[in-house]
This record gives sequence, C-alpha cells and structure tokens, in this order.
Amino acid sequence: SRGSFTSMQPESAVNSIRLFGGFTRGSLKLILRGNRMYWTWLAFLGALIVSGALAYSRQVQIGLGLTAMRDQVSWGFYIGNFTFLVGVAAAAVVLVIPAYIYNWKPIREIVIYGELLAISAIIMCLLFVMVDIGRPDRFWHLIPPFGFLNFPSSILAWDVLVLNLYFILNFSVATHILYRAFHGKRYIKNLVVPLVLLSVPMAVGIHTVTAFLYNGLAARPYWNSSILAPQFLASAFCSGPAILLIVLQVLRRFTRFEIQDAAIWKIAELMAYAMFLNLFLHGAEAFKEFYSNTQHLLFTRYWYFGVGGHHTLVPYAWSAVALNLLAFGLFISPAARRNFLTLNIGCLATYAGVYIEKGMGLIIPGLTPDTLGEIYEYYPTVTELRVAAGIFAVGFLLFTLMLKVAVPISLGEFLDKKESTVHAPEVDLPCPV
Repeated sequence: SRGSFTSMQPESAVNSIRLFGGFTRGSLKLILRGNRMYWTWLAFLGALIVSGALAYSRQVQIGLGLTAMRDQVSWGFYIGNFTFLVGVAAAAVVLVIPAYIYNWKPIREIVIYGELLAISAIIMCLLFVMVDIGRPDRFWHLIPPFGFLNFPSSILAWDVLVLNLYFILNFSVATHILYRAFHGKRYIKNLVVPLVLLSVPMAVGIHTVTAFLYNGLAARPYWNSSILAPQFLASAFCSGPAILLIVLQVLRRFTRFEIQDAAIWKIAELMAYAMFLNLFLHGAEAFKEFYSNTQHLLFTRYWYFGVGGHHTLVPYAWSAVALNLLAFGLFISPAARRNFLTLNIGCLATYAGVYIEKGMGLIIPGLTPDTLGEIYEYYPTVTELRVAAGIFAVGFLLFTLMLKVAVPISLGEFLDKKESTVHAPEVDLPCPV
C-alpha cells in the first residue's frame, strides 16, 4: 500500500547510508595499511605536494611574474601539462571500447583501472588550470550562478563543461561498480550501460574541445589547422595506454591480481595503430607547411630548425620525433611488443615523445615569434617545475589510493560479507554488456 511504501523510504535511506558508510570506513582502513615500500612511496609524493604547495603559495603572493610567462608567451608549462593530461584522460576509451562494446574478456578485467586513471588525470588537468590563473581569488566569477561563464559562445566554457562532466561520469561509474562489488552485488546495468556508452563520445569530446581552443585562434597560424583535433586524439591514444601498461605490470608484480598477457599485447597493438596515425598527421602537416612555404612556415621552422639564432627548442623537437619513431617501430612489431623489455622501452618512449610534442612542441612554437615578430625564448622556472611536480604527485597519490581499494575488491579480499549476495569470484567488475 501507499502508506507502507512511505514508511519504508526512511528505513531504506538509513540502510543505504549505513552500507555506504561501511564501504567508506573499510576503504579508509585499507589505505592506512601497507608495507614499507607503500609508505615510502606516499612519503615521496607527500614531499612533492608540500614543495609544490609552498611554491604555489609564493606564486600567489608575488604573481605570475615569478614564472617565465610574459606577454609574448602567455601560456607555458602549466597549460602544456594540461593539454597532455586531457589526452591521458581521453585515452580511457582505448580500453572502454573493446571491454564494454565488444565484451573482450582480457581487457574487460582491467578496464576499471583505465577509468581510475582518467579520474586522476582530470583532477590534475583542473589543478593545472587553477595554478595558471593569475588571480585565483576571482575564480568564483566562473561559477554559475555567482559568475558568468559566457556559455555557449566561449570555447573555454565548453572545455570547463566537458571536463567536469567527463569527471563526474567516470567517477560515478567507477564508484558504483566498486561499491556494488564490495557488497557482492552486480552493478545496475540500466544505470551503467548508458553512462559507459556516453563516455565514448565524451572522451573524444574533451580532447576535441581542447584542440578547438587552439585552432580557433586565427592569429596563431601554428595552431590554425583543421587536423589538430584528430592529431590530439591520435597522440592521446598513445600516451594514456603507455602509462597504463606500466601500471598493469606493477600491479601484476606486487599484487595477486592476474592480468593476461593478451590484454597487454592488445593494448600495445592499439597503440601502434594510434602512433601510426599520429606520425601520419604530423607528416601531413609538415608537408603542407614546408611545400607551400608561406609566411606561416616561420613557426614550424622555429620548432624544428630555429630562427634568427634562437635554437632552444630544436633539441626537443627532434627528440620527440626520434622517440615517437622508436615507439612506433617497437609497437608495430609483434615480437617486440610481446617482449616486456622492448614493450616498456616503447611505453617510456611514447610517454616522453608525446609529452614533449604536446607541451613544448605545441605551446611555445604557437606563441613564438609573437604577433610583433619578437622572439622570447621561454623555459619553465624552478617555481613552475615545483608546482607541476606537486600536481603530478597529487594525481599519482589519488591513483595509488584508488588502486589500494580497487585491487582488493577485484581479488575478492575486500567485501562486506554480511551483505554479499554472490561469491566474490562471480562478481564481474568492469563490463555490464
């Protein structure tokens, strides 16, 4: 009856709060337990976070003049890292598609870790945007209804929107799956499936909108290219999985979690295709610039060869090219990507090559020479390096703590036995399809 239903609602709400409270308390107990290596790692990250916080505090007091950014180069190391990490977050789709859509079991078992990596990457993205704001005390102007976000006319407003929605999406899916598995229950398909399917276009969207931030600036010819968005996506689908492959091997080495070689090799194979597309698009853009030989070639020439005796970025440019070619050569060979030594060399080369390409190789040549033809050679200061290291430490700390909870749930070691309705081995964590 209606009366009995109404009387059941408070009891159901209290029970839900109790269950979630148990999950939260159990998670806190897990992250507070660990061996010496675990606490050493946390202490190292904590030291970097404190160092970064102190550097940022001084930056807030003195201003952005403490960084190397000036009128000529108004975006620098912070925005370069932001752009790179948006790609890392978007790369979760490399695991989501074979796991959720094609229901491929080896990757289905590890896709949850890709989603956790995406959550950490987005938090780092938002932190890099925050430290790049010269007056963080005025940030509230961007928060509706207190301020004016200038949506939908501002591309920056679109970027803020899609990043936060993508974060909420991944956080909701990952939390729901782990919470239900903790209680020995299967996830709710009608909730998870639509959110997972929505995450695929959103993953493409977050990096596409970021690319539009650049190529929509007509006064910056280096960025004013229609292939910038697919170029961003291609490089993203290399860098994110490169990090995840290293993490998966660490998990397999230091935990009882079994990760099939087939899953690692398949991710490496997908990275080979993405790296080929990345190199192809770079080559197409280089051909257009050098063959047409217009005045816009000045910015590309500055990156690869230097201009007017200014060659600061040239070593970075050719290092990125060499690292990307090395990674592609290793990943395209089945024998090389199935050898863990060459696989890891390829992962490190991919990470470093894309990091240079999306950082120094994207931001600085796009702003140099400036609109008046002046060349200001930017390089990050110690303050910028400390702040960036602190933000990366925050991301790695969050990822570590989430893994500390997710791995025992995956192994069936962290369960609420009183509420379990199925045995742990039967709880299929990642894939609802």
